[in-house]
Amino acid sequence: MPRFQTEPPYRHGTAPLTGIVLVNLGTPEAPTAPALKRYLRQFLSDPRVVEIPRLLWWPILHGIILNFRPKKSAAKYASVWMPEGSPLKVHTERQAKLLRGLLGERGHRVTVEWAMRYGAPSVPAVLDRLKAAGCTRILVVPMYPQYAASTTGTVVDEASRWLLRQRNQPEMRFVRNFHDDPACLDALEQSVRQHWMTHGPLGANDRLVVSFHGLPRRSLDLGDPYHCECLKTGRLLAERLNLAEGQYQVCFQSRFGRAEWLQPYTAPTLVSFAKGGTQRVDVICPGFVADCLETLEEIAMEGKADFLGNGGKAYHYIPALNENPDWISALAGLVERHLSGWPTREFPDSEALTATALRAKARGAST
Repeated sequence: MPRFQTEPPYRHGTAPLTGIVLVNLGTPEAPTAPALKRYLRQFLSDPRVVEIPRLLWWPILHGIILNFRPKKSAAKYASVWMPEGSPLKVHTERQAKLLRGLLGERGHRVTVEWAMRYGAPSVPAVLDRLKAAGCTRILVVPMYPQYAASTTGTVVDEASRWLLRQRNQPEMRFVRNFHDDPACLDALEQSVRQHWMTHGPLGANDRLVVSFHGLPRRSLDLGDPYHCECLKTGRLLAERLNLAEGQYQVCFQSRFGRAEWLQPYTAPTLVSFAKGGTQRVDVICPGFVADCLETLEEIAMEGKADFLGNGGKAYHYIPALNENPDWISALAGLVERHLSGWPTREFPDSEALTATALRAKARGAST
């Protein structure tokens, strides 16, 4: 097998392009057991996702999980599947389209694509397409506000493996995180306030639950910053909403297996609130910029059943930012900052023209 991929034909007279790739976690192709088995095999085989030694993990994965979990997971996916496909795929595709349009309106000549780390379209396939289109600069945007080795880290891994196979490598940058980005927090704040305008503000004994995807506690002990970045996002959001410490709770969902994960866990927290007399909870998931199985099924459905089934009276899930205009604007600003120094504008802006004119004037004065 050749060490390098075959290079696309060189086209003379074409200006180099800049490509942007929004990368999300992934999704099965269909809400069926065979599709889920393929997806879970790829996802759970990643050593960054499951750090258990292969000799111990392989029999569990191939002997138990892949034989029993796909059917159960397929039923859950079917409960949230949209006519156009899985929610994560639909929203990520729409976000890329909206970002492309907004950056174009701001004068940027860029190509915007989207990819899935697990499933299709794959990161290598999209990078191949951008390179064939003439992109010599590529910005990769993992769509995870908080950095974790098992999310952002594995996107960087996959893109780097692709680079290793390129003879003529494009320049590449990565967005590491945006958990405390002011514009992104603004979008989250406004989504909560809009929800409160519809459903009324929280009462004195009500709670805002800020739920993030869980990770094994061991990841924190080994130095992963995810836990700290989640706490910071929750704190900054609560401060913007003028919530006292006892009015909100950061917790972690999607625990898997018997090992200790980041705590407090979301489901037991909801049960505890209900049994303790809390009448209403509003739940938001700031670790997800697009709704998916974990938000729509685990939080909006299972979480509601946990809370109402144990004495709670009102339960609201606040949707992910999805195609929210404030979020798309924040995403565009985030991308623009990471494009700094790359010539993406078809026509220089007035500030750049002024600087160029001043330099020319200074050169003329010195001769």
